[in-house]
Order: sequence, then structure tokens, then C-alpha cells
Amino acid sequence: MLAFGLLRVVIHIIAGLFVTTVIFPMRSLAYQERYIRGWSAKIMVIFGIEVRAQGFVPSRYQQRALLVSNHVSWVDIFVINSLEACHFVAKSDIRGWPLIGWLCEQGWTIFLARGKRTDVRRIYTGLVDRINRGERVAFFPEGTTAAQGTLLPFHSNLFEAAIEAHVPILPFSVHYTDSTGALQHSVDYIGDTSFLESIVMMLKGGKIIAHVQQLPMISSEGMHRRHLANAARAAVAQSLGLAANAADGAEEH
Repeated sequence: MLAFGLLRVVIHIIAGLFVTTVIFPMRSLAYQERYIRGWSAKIMVIFGIEVRAQGFVPSRYQQRALLVSNHVSWVDIFVINSLEACHFVAKSDIRGWPLIGWLCEQGWTIFLARGKRTDVRRIYTGLVDRINRGERVAFFPEGTTAAQGTLLPFHSNLFEAAIEAHVPILPFSVHYTDSTGALQHSVDYIGDTSFLESIVMMLKGGKIIAHVQQLPMISSEGMHRRHLANAARAAVAQSLGLAANAADGAEEH
């Protein structure tokens, strides 16, 4: 069964690569959005992930916003994309992953080199441009994945994009449980776990339920990016049932 599951994952990724590389340049933005949602929903089926969304309102029914979320695993991108196709900011390491890195690049992912201020500035400018064009932009302000039951400080730099674009922050919280309601740690992507090891753990780990909660928007008007980051982190922490200690607040890098 594991070998069959791995085969399905590889075939689905290759199919996605073909469509995003060959078909996307000839099709409309609306087609691309539908395909990304559909492809992401199918990868949920392959991994046996049931997505349960609370408070979710599609972007066509609400004002523009900059979406942020806590970060558990690489699969978070596809969980959220199965609901709403977004231009995600992700760490540049992902680009080097076999197949999935190329797929992410073709499927709207924006790569950021951690620790490079010039790269942060480039991405920040690009985010403002995308938001002003009406595109849906999302990022993980923790900057890396964290084990479930923890929430890292939120880096505040990219929150400046919401202030300059005059849009609110739209926070999401994401966590994963098994069929009993306990945290499903097969999804955790931390430490030295490789991408292949993560796939195998998820395929062998049993039932996975992805809980995605859309939280109230946070206005960016008159706000400093650090305050925005702290407010977003507090909202996510409350949704996850975690304490948002002041000492664990926003970081500037």
C-alpha cells in the first residue's frame, strides 16, 4: 500500500508539472486558480487528509487582504490552496526539492532566501505589486515550520506589505488531528526530516484531519508592522489554544 501511495504522489506531481509548465502560459488566471485548487484537493485525497474549514469565506466575497498562517508542514500550502489558490511566500530551500520544488515554482510560489535583507526587500516590493493587482498573497510569518503545540515568534518584515498596500491582515490557524482528536504528529515537518521521509510518515500515519480556521481580519491602518505581527500571532495562538506570551512576540528579521 505504501508503494502504491508513493506512486500516486509521483504521478500527481508529474501531472501538475506538465499542466503548470505547458498549459498555464496559454490559459487564463481563472483557469490557473481552479486548477491549483483542484490539484491541491486531489493531493489531500491521496494523503487521506480531510480538510475541515471553519469561518472560511472565499476571497470573491470579501475585501483584499494579506493572508498569514502558522506553519506546521510543507503540506500547509496545499491545504490552504485547496480552499483558496494563493501566491505563497516560501523558503528558497523548497525550490531544490525533487519535483515538488519545481511544481511550487510553477504554481505561483514566491521563494525567499532567509537571512538576506536584500531578498526580503525584493519580495516585499513584489507582494505589494501583487496585492495591488488583486492577487491573493499568503506567507508564514514564523519563517519555518514548528511542531504542533508550539508557535514561534512572527517575523514582522513582510507585514509592511499590508500597510503599504492599505489592506488588512487575514490570519488563519492550521492544525492536524487523527480520528480521535489527538494531534497528528505524522504531519510535523521539523528537524532533519527529509521531504521523502515526511511523505512516508504521512502515508503510513493513519487518518489526518486538517483543521483550518479563518480568523477576523486585522486592520493595518495606522499600525506598525511589529504591532500587526503581534496582533496576528495573538489571534492564531488563541485559535490554537496556546498562550501568546509577550516575550514570544514579533521579530524584525
